[in-house]
Amino acid sequence: MNTSRLRAEAYIRGVRNGDRITLAKAITLVESKLPHDQDLADQVLGALLPYTGDSMRVGITGSPGVGKSTFIEAFGRHLVDAGKRIAVLTIDPSSQITGGSILGDKTRMQALANHPNAFVRPSPAGGTLGGVTAHTRETMLLCEAAGFNYIVVETVGTGQSEIAVKNMVDFFLLLMQPGSGDELQGIKKGVVEMADAIAITKADADPVQARKTRTDFQYALHLANPKPSGWQPQVVTCSALQSSGLAEIAELIDTFHDKCSSSGFFEANRRHQQAAWMLDHFRFLLSIDPNRFADVSALQQQLALDVAGNKIPPRQAAMRLLQAYHSAIRKEPN
Repeated sequence: MNTSRLRAEAYIRGVRNGDRITLAKAITLVESKLPHDQDLADQVLGALLPYTGDSMRVGITGSPGVGKSTFIEAFGRHLVDAGKRIAVLTIDPSSQITGGSILGDKTRMQALANHPNAFVRPSPAGGTLGGVTAHTRETMLLCEAAGFNYIVVETVGTGQSEIAVKNMVDFFLLLMQPGSGDELQGIKKGVVEMADAIAITKADADPVQARKTRTDFQYALHLANPKPSGWQPQVVTCSALQSSGLAEIAELIDTFHDKCSSSGFFEANRRHQQAAWMLDHFRFLLSIDPNRFADVSALQQQLALDVAGNKIPPRQAAMRLLQAYHSAIRKEPN
């Protein structure tokens, strides 16, 4: 047993009181791989579940260098200045050697992190598919139970990250730089179509180019298929350095929430995400469950060597591994 852990009641009380230190400890508990910690985390999450769901969940993505962190800090300060509480979950690439973050996350968003109505939690992606951690959803629930009005998830911005985040948030914001409108043909069409809004960042550097890029993307969105929500995505220009366009983006998010709530889409989408969350976690449990059996783990290592040595087809090796896993489950005492 980890003696540094609190009792479940202490986690629950601290999170409900909005104590940021206890919230950080609760997130660490949820992220732990220790069996006892996982049992304690389930107890804490179960007790806090009735106090979740009242936030606006916003995913923010964009290519590296677009200024995601700078934008989020400026946008977060705009929200707290308006009396809101915001939690930011920043997901950084992980070192393949240490498993830790490699973008110097502890020095990012310091001004926002020090605000009493803000909470910034950096976490390494840890190799998880989609550029989000395996426990991002649970962390969102803890932040909601702590009373934060906005939960912002910043992604790595590469690979599958956009799809993963889109499936766990209410509003999906894509950041692009001025001049990127000329590269529309090279941008993944799906990423643009997923966006509920596109913000052209760094508009202060070249206002003319920023307006042109806005027009290009607005035209591209006009040609896209209608969204199930019925929402028509918008394109705005902004400058984090000058704090321009931030109020317009906040208003867009509020308008999106009002329209989708009145149509019933908002709650329906949340229910769909909850069901998908369960299936995702079930698949995750299946992926790690064979490691409980030493014989299965040993066979997996041997089969990997055989496949690498071209001694057995991958498909056949996978079937043998599955059969060994099923056999181990059947032999396991009830």
